[in-house]
Amino acid sequence: MRFELPNHIHELTFSCFKRLKLLSEELFCIYLADAVNLARQRNNFALLAYVIMPNHVHLLILPQNEEYSIAKILKSVKQSCARRALRYLRNNNPGFLKRLITGQKNPKYRFWMDGPGYDRNIITIKALRYSIDYIHNNPVRANLVDSPALWKWSSFKAWYYGKEHPIKIDMEKVPIV
Repeated sequence: MRFELPNHIHELTFSCFKRLKLLSEELFCIYLADAVNLARQRNNFALLAYVIMPNHVHLLILPQNEEYSIAKILKSVKQSCARRALRYLRNNNPGFLKRLITGQKNPKYRFWMDGPGYDRNIITIKALRYSIDYIHNNPVRANLVDSPALWKWSSFKAWYYGKEHPIKIDMEKVPIV
């Protein structure tokens, strides 16, 4: 059950189809970054933190409207990225595309795991701190890097060094942590 309440921060997690490491491909991370930026404009949310892992994504968002739809936000992010990635695979790697067959008529291929993923409302500063730390340390816990600063596809550097790559963080919207 989703709780879409004004001023609630949402920690969103969604995974690649069959938990494949599709986001190990740099180009697909770029597609996802573009999709997040486009969805942010279309759905009016602030991005507070993120990490793109090889097989899943964590986004920490703060919708700016009183009424909003997390399902619509997720669809906006996931659909845009998936369409570009599947088009790329159709044209450049049809052999790999076979791994994304759903076994259904529609959709025939899937980039993201079916379903809404995970949505946790963040309502306290303590929970916000924990969530940001959890997100940034995800690559370390997965033994991908020794320090969160070494993971490219994360907001860690924006938070601790003021470097905005590859997705801008809306630091001015972050409640005091």
